[in-house]
Amino acid sequence: MTLFQLPIVVTALLAITLSALLNKTFMHFTKQFKKKTVKSEKRLSNKNISPFGGIATSVAFVIATIFLGRAEQDFITIGVCAVIISIIGLLDDIFNLDWKSKIIGQIIIILYPLVKLDIFINIETYLKIDLQNYLNLFFSLLWVLLIINSINFIDNMDGLTVIVSGGICLQIAILANYSNLYKVTDISLLLLASLLGFFIYNYPPAKFYFGDSGTLFVGYVLGFISIIFDWVPKENVVLVSPFSPILFVFTVPILDFLIVTSDRIANDKSPTIGGTDHISHRLLNVGYSERKVLIRFLILSFFSYGLLIGTIFFNGVLSYIFGIGYLVFFTYNFFKYKKMEPLS
Repeated sequence: MTLFQLPIVVTALLAITLSALLNKTFMHFTKQFKKKTVKSEKRLSNKNISPFGGIATSVAFVIATIFLGRAEQDFITIGVCAVIISIIGLLDDIFNLDWKSKIIGQIIIILYPLVKLDIFINIETYLKIDLQNYLNLFFSLLWVLLIINSINFIDNMDGLTVIVSGGICLQIAILANYSNLYKVTDISLLLLASLLGFFIYNYPPAKFYFGDSGTLFVGYVLGFISIIFDWVPKENVVLVSPFSPILFVFTVPILDFLIVTSDRIANDKSPTIGGTDHISHRLLNVGYSERKVLIRFLILSFFSYGLLIGTIFFNGVLSYIFGIGYLVFFTYNFFKYKKMEPLS
């Protein structure tokens, strides 16, 4: 089990320390830029704080990955592209790029490793059709786009991005370790460690923001980790498709993304303009404190993961019961939070 082996433990501690030091350094040297970089979009906290935490965290993660020896060809390609998309996020933090430019940039940077490395979600095999991988490529592109922008959407309250993304990293690491996919386990744990180093300065009340440079980077890495995650069901596992375990892991950001975008479209508002209508804001509006909201998100995340574990470790009827339970859980929470009033 790679989870408790000395190299990954030492490297994870290195990632936490390096991330904390880099974030502190970046926080100090970017204070002068904060007025330029604070965007016009609404955020729970309108504090005039520098949003360059994502750059420091990304650098710490890349260094830790190289140190552990996981910088192999496929991860190098994805890593370089992740840095490029982080730069796009940085430019957005500074200049407020229009949403069309950002989406076009994201599509190009997603397609490159999908085509070059020939990795994709094999939806064609599941549907028993052969479209020369075009459907696989299209579905994979949409999936990574969804994850990137879901993580970007969730960055709307102090500490929330780390709680949600960190929870996803931990869950993927456990799943990958169970499947003997130790490279994926290591990468997930190092990303989690890097996020924890940033969390020191982002815990409410935040002193440093993640920014689009960070959310795009993390969303990109998580999106591709979920595709690389080549799930091979064990004999006692009944799953809808080999890709289905990852759907459970991303419950929280996808849930928030669907609620917010559907509400904005229904109210003739642009889904690309920020607002105080996320799940976190709705919980605050009914009396939760910021810290209690973070705890609520942790519970929500790991309850969905518990349903996933039930689907994996039970067979036959029980497996289907847990799978149906997840769909009920997701649907219930969608309408529950959708009915709550946004924060005014």
